[in-house]
Amino acid sequence: MKEIIVSENDSGQRIDRFLSKAFPLSQGQICKLARKKCIKLNGKRCEPNTHIAQNDVIRLFVPDEMLIPKTASPDEFMSASTEIDIVYEDENILLVDKPVGMVVHEDDSGTSDTLINRIKSYLYQKQEYHPEDELSFAPALCNRIDRNTCGIVIAAKNADSLRILNQKIRDRELTKLYLCIACGKVEPKSALLTAYLEKNSDTNTVKISDKKTKDNLTIKTKYRVLGFNGENSLLEVDLLTGRTHQIRAHL
Repeated sequence: MKEIIVSENDSGQRIDRFLSKAFPLSQGQICKLARKKCIKLNGKRCEPNTHIAQNDVIRLFVPDEMLIPKTASPDEFMSASTEIDIVYEDENILLVDKPVGMVVHEDDSGTSDTLINRIKSYLYQKQEYHPEDELSFAPALCNRIDRNTCGIVIAAKNADSLRILNQKIRDRELTKLYLCIACGKVEPKSALLTAYLEKNSDTNTVKISDKKTKDNLTIKTKYRVLGFNGENSLLEVDLLTGRTHQIRAHL
């Protein structure tokens, strides 16, 4: 039997999601264990979708080999540089100015020198992140931007901040604006563009259409022209939908 006291960072989520993050357990295994009453929450049987709170007591009546924690190792991120341009920091969040050429998460290139690994390394050395004490949480990014785009990325230092910021982004309480250069003179000087985007996952390319089909998704791009130098226009863009390559493809 293993007993877990729910920490602040682990609270507020479904017990099945917590267990799948903390241990090598599949959703099917967790449902089966719940049916067999092998998972108890505060001494009582619980459903997989039950939400857990801080200081709840979870007891798991399963073989020890099923419960090897999936805790992160500093080796996974300490090879990354700690050089980051911090725009703002408090006890809950970091705002970092990501340069052109850096990826935010690991991609097909296999590099470990990513923005999130730099943030983890920075917080680990500040002793604000202790991966050996965390079962289901690690510092995480609330928004992403492409390798070849620079700009501010928000990182959450704790689970509560991550949930709040993700909700505010979903509810559009937080506005993200993009600056971009477009070829030629863009007319009119401001507009809300609507079209339909179809993605080819094999080639990582997209196609824009004026007609809706079963295979494409609606995109909405709002812009205003900030300047024109005789050849190119400088635009401020507000993405009302966030699809792959949306700004470049739509413009």
